[in-house]
Amino acid sequence: MTIQTLTEKLPVSILSEGDLSRQITKVFCCDLLSIAMSKAPADCAWVTVMGNVNTLAVASLADAACVILAEGTVLEEAIVEKAKMQGITVLSTTQPVFETALSVYRLLES
Repeated sequence: MTIQTLTEKLPVSILSEGDLSRQITKVFCCDLLSIAMSKAPADCAWVTVMGNVNTLAVASLADAACVILAEGTVLEEAIVEKAKMQGITVLSTTQPVFETALSVYRLLES
C-alpha cells in the first residue's frame, strides 16, 4: 500500500509531504526512540506520540516510509519545515496509537 492510499483511507492530516507513492509494508508502534531506532523495520508506517526533532532522525535512520503522530500530537513549525526539507512524510491523527496501528494493519492485510 502506498502512503497516498493510507491518507485517502484513514483520518489523517499531512503535516509534511514526502514521497506519497512510497510503499508501506508494515506498521510499527513505539514511543521510545532508542527502541524504534533499532527495531523499526524499513518501509514501515511508524505510529508514535513523540513529536520532536529526534523523531525525524530516527525515522530517517530506520528508513520508515512515514511517521504517523497519534493522539493529536502536534509538531512545532520548525520541525515540520525540517521534515519537509528531509523529504520525510509526517501524518497526524487524533485517533489513539492502537486504533491507528490497527487501521494501518487492516489496510495492509486487505
